[in-house]
Amino acid sequence: MSSMFAAASLGNDGIIMVLFETPSGFAIFSFDGVRLLLPDAMENIWANFGRKYRAKCVVWRKEFRFFEDKSAAINPVTGVSKELSAMLMKWCCPGYKLAVAKNEYKTIIEASLGIPCLCDDAVMEVMWGLKNIMHSLVPEEKSELSKEERLQMSQGLQMLLNRYGVDVKPEIDRIIGLACVLYDCDGNEKVHSMSLHDGGNILKDVSGIDPRDWSPMKLATALKMVCYPGEEIVVGDPKEMFSDDVLLKFEEDAHKYEGKMYNAICLKIYNELLSYNEVRTVKVEQLRSSVKEAEKVYQTDKDALRSWGLDPPSKRFKSKK
Repeated sequence: MSSMFAAASLGNDGIIMVLFETPSGFAIFSFDGVRLLLPDAMENIWANFGRKYRAKCVVWRKEFRFFEDKSAAINPVTGVSKELSAMLMKWCCPGYKLAVAKNEYKTIIEASLGIPCLCDDAVMEVMWGLKNIMHSLVPEEKSELSKEERLQMSQGLQMLLNRYGVDVKPEIDRIIGLACVLYDCDGNEKVHSMSLHDGGNILKDVSGIDPRDWSPMKLATALKMVCYPGEEIVVGDPKEMFSDDVLLKFEEDAHKYEGKMYNAICLKIYNELLSYNEVRTVKVEQLRSSVKEAEKVYQTDKDALRSWGLDPPSKRFKSKK
């Protein structure tokens, strides 16, 4: 679904309200609900909440109230309390949808107040994100999340860690921060992949070489070789990356690319992809070190290990294929 259609389906330019439950009360946020409906939403939502500064562009606090008895504020017998009702009706103007963390809350609020609610996997990614930076968004909240809540996992974050061969429950702050860097590297590479697509088409038209299954780094390397023949390739051995026939074709056809490529842009993309790969290497190694450190902690203090979010020792890193 495109951003335009997503916004239209939600109404109010795609802005929705979020009822967020803290240990001591409830908060109301507005949120860019379009992100719930975009392709790959489950892979991307978590990254908006990796750090407070990242969340500023997608979520905005409206109100927070302490509730002495949260179970009385919303339950299937009495419905929604007067205080919570006033809070919800204040911010959920006609036409606004409300994201909630429990299907039970969805049923009660829709029946009691007539506010249309959302509760699905994408919404739960938002709730995970709000919990991750709860004390930044709701500084009045001094209590900590329960153990059960701390052990909840973002599906999107888990997807990213799986891609890098990291098998760990990463509710610890340092893991999330490192994962955000890897996410940004992947995102920037995707942007460059779209730019490289045109260069790949030229490569196919001029030399008859189809780069369809090549990685962005391999394609960027090929474009650099035809734009700047004879210049050094910083990462990787071209003889290992390309067959002898392809290398010969690059050399013989280099002159045919004159005036067809934006050489400076190809070089810029190549250098930036190199930078992303270097950052990835460093951050993945830091993730490995973090897990090894946690394994050592396990030997002396099981409770400390649990605070890392780790299960008993096992081989958690798999070779990335």
